[in-house]
Amino acid sequence: MATTASTRDFWGTVGARIGLIRNIYRVVPGLYAVGSPGPESSVLVTANYKLSFDALRLQLSGVDAWILVLDTRGINVWCAAGKGTFSTEEMIQSVNRYRVGEVVNHRDLVLPQLAATGVTAREVKRACGFQVFFGPVRAADLPAYLQQGKYGDEAMREVTFTLPERAILIPVELFLLAKPLLATLALGFVLSGIGPSLFSLNAALDRGLTLLGATLLGIMGGAVLMPLLLPWLPCRQFWLKGVLSGLAAAVASWLLLDTGRSLPEQLALFLWVMTVSSYLAMNFTGSTPFTSPSGVEYEMRRGIPVQIAATCLTIVLWVGSPFF
Repeated sequence: MATTASTRDFWGTVGARIGLIRNIYRVVPGLYAVGSPGPESSVLVTANYKLSFDALRLQLSGVDAWILVLDTRGINVWCAAGKGTFSTEEMIQSVNRYRVGEVVNHRDLVLPQLAATGVTAREVKRACGFQVFFGPVRAADLPAYLQQGKYGDEAMREVTFTLPERAILIPVELFLLAKPLLATLALGFVLSGIGPSLFSLNAALDRGLTLLGATLLGIMGGAVLMPLLLPWLPCRQFWLKGVLSGLAAAVASWLLLDTGRSLPEQLALFLWVMTVSSYLAMNFTGSTPFTSPSGVEYEMRRGIPVQIAATCLTIVLWVGSPFF
């Protein structure tokens, strides 16, 4: 199996990153060979999401190893461990199904550290006789980890979320917004046309385009500014971080879009931008080392009611402004 990326891999990665083929970008589960592995070669375990698979194999140039790919339903390692598809049961079944014990003489499995929440090592050992070693966070550290006798230093164990790591999440967030954005804007144009004359097409176009601009600025605040500025924004909860990044976008909306608008319209646009930003900011809770499942649930119980209330107030102000 190749340890270099092909043109097809490149375009596949692009498609997955922007969300176009994200849900179907996977490899067939099974046991794969890298280099010329033998009975003593390491067995490295990963998910069948192809980006996870590629992240591993592309770091193994010059390494002879076996790659055991679990059927995680096309979900990456971290998410699959949380969702229960990168699990103790799947681990045991895969070892038995692909007869790993007949391929290698040793009884060691090297799993990604981020799979630890889904796999109980002692249960794997009891059921199939293989000892689980949780390797480094990043696949790039695997060759050094193996050379050090399956020892990972502190740097290998640390989860980072640097500016490039945050920025790479932005394209897929923007792509996934396409359908809900169209539905929201269709409703927005209808609401924008409501007035004393019942409905005005000119008002729908004029006010609808203004609402479109405000929505796009809200998206910039929540899906672009928030992840880029994440470490420096105060507050622990992401919906509040989104409010703060949305505040900058709302000020831009006020300067660019509110000229000649009535006070209710200005308030509606200002509130709408911050609401959109706050809602989109919560999408990043599952992509960071900042949160936990219980923490995400905690903040959603607090953030979503506020966002719903703000959306309702926005609609009242926006639809009611022509009557004031």
